[in-house]
Amino acid sequence: MLLTDKTAVVYGAGGSIGGAVARAFAAEGARVHLVGRTRETLEAVASDIKDAEVAVVDALDETAVEEHLARVGDLDVSFNLVSRGDVQGLPITDMPVDDFLAPVINGTRANFITARAAARRMAERGSGVVLTLNSGSAHGSPMMGGTGPADAATDSLVRNLAMELGPRGVRAVGLWAAGIPETLTIEKLGKVNPDLNDAAIQGILDHLSSLRMTRRNPTLAEITATAVFLASDHAASITGTFVNVTGGMFPG
Repeated sequence: MLLTDKTAVVYGAGGSIGGAVARAFAAEGARVHLVGRTRETLEAVASDIKDAEVAVVDALDETAVEEHLARVGDLDVSFNLVSRGDVQGLPITDMPVDDFLAPVINGTRANFITARAAARRMAERGSGVVLTLNSGSAHGSPMMGGTGPADAATDSLVRNLAMELGPRGVRAVGLWAAGIPETLTIEKLGKVNPDLNDAAIQGILDHLSSLRMTRRNPTLAEITATAVFLASDHAASITGTFVNVTGGMFPG
């Protein structure tokens, strides 16, 4: 198994992607700590994972994150998958300031706090990997509001972390993933665009698949398999970059 004897903390583990990643990490032998803001969703994921630890922690709260990692102890993998409050479906010229800035502020703050806390501990041991995920929209995506700028901030943070931490044995890597059919439900997308229906969602998926080099959307299983590989020692030479799991929708 690729992650045997590794300890992983997954932030946002109660979400669709976070839960799937946590299960995949556990299946590959990792000791998994499920972190999020809602105990019920975390417990639902924990029911599928033997000996999973659950912690209700707000990734935007610096003190809470630091205190939690102090309890975790030695840490090998940190993966931030928290929601940022993205609002989409409006032209930027029509978007309220707070809606535009929410993902930029929340995403940058959460990624910085969790990455810094993990990296400090990993650097002391001389090993570890900090992972994050975004949609790759920094390359330009219309009607996405603050998603593009938020992704750009995360991209830059990962690359700068990798340059600083590499000499101390710590990697920083990201995944670009967008348009995963299993996660694009009315309930989830309604939080960022309340005007969507089933036909509109299918139209989005069809449009996204037409833009990809592979002409198909990535599956959740493909996302989790990539995350497992990047978290493992098999990816020991990969850092300071984003792995494109969008099917070639964006340049690498």
